[in-house]
Amino acid sequence: MSPNGHPPLLEPQALEHLQRLPRPVYGHVQTLPNIVLGYRHTHPWGQLSYAIGGVLQVHTDNGFYLVPPQRAVWIPPQVQHRVSCPGDTCLRSLYLEHVPASWSSKQCRVIAINPLLRELIRTFSELPVHYDSNGADGRLVRVLLDQLVTAPEQQLMLPLPQHPRLRALCNHLQAQPDASTGLSDWAVQNGVSEKTLSRLFQRETGLSFRLWRQRMRLLSALPALERGERVTDVALACGYDSLSAFIAAFGRQFGLPPGAFLRARMDAQQAP
Repeated sequence: MSPNGHPPLLEPQALEHLQRLPRPVYGHVQTLPNIVLGYRHTHPWGQLSYAIGGVLQVHTDNGFYLVPPQRAVWIPPQVQHRVSCPGDTCLRSLYLEHVPASWSSKQCRVIAINPLLRELIRTFSELPVHYDSNGADGRLVRVLLDQLVTAPEQQLMLPLPQHPRLRALCNHLQAQPDASTGLSDWAVQNGVSEKTLSRLFQRETGLSFRLWRQRMRLLSALPALERGERVTDVALACGYDSLSAFIAAFGRQFGLPPGAFLRARMDAQQAP
């Protein structure tokens, strides 16, 4: 027993051995080690991970999700995924037996975490495993779930095509965001028409190739910005020829300029 008379918290490593959660909603504070979780795996329950510091990356068959501070990612039950992050990433994770009714049962999503939701997650993550579902702790859980389902979804997902030729192109561009390779170049290399590849790309990702590459470049900028790198250096590394073009595109995608993102990063690091 803990000093306050509650059963001890479960260790994160023990989760994989559970057949079911001790409560329909369970949470804990977790700091990830400096390794890449490169293996694909699933959970029998849903997982919501909130990045306090560092940028969390979640890879699924259909897309790539980037989760900077002040955001959280929802991973539904039984969805194959792998996770990677810097060694100093700090998370607060919640595990839910049931998928909220208004969320797709198979779709990951990134949501914004406002100050109220941040404090609810922080408080809940410090509760004992066997909290009183019918008391004050249970009421806190219900408020937390209400806030989660109404949190705005963020466009921090990069859809990935399934076609081998298109997936190879996307892998190439993700590895080198500043590469100039275009759809026309790839069509010539693969002996097909650019129009054919363009139609296929739109059908499989829901985005034109131009919009996909812009989103890919902007998402690739987030980890570097979170590390505190100079905005000018980040813009060049992501394939932008001018700082002003990068700032304008960043603002259209994320609703704030890179400088405001960096300030949010500092606020997140200073939050309890």
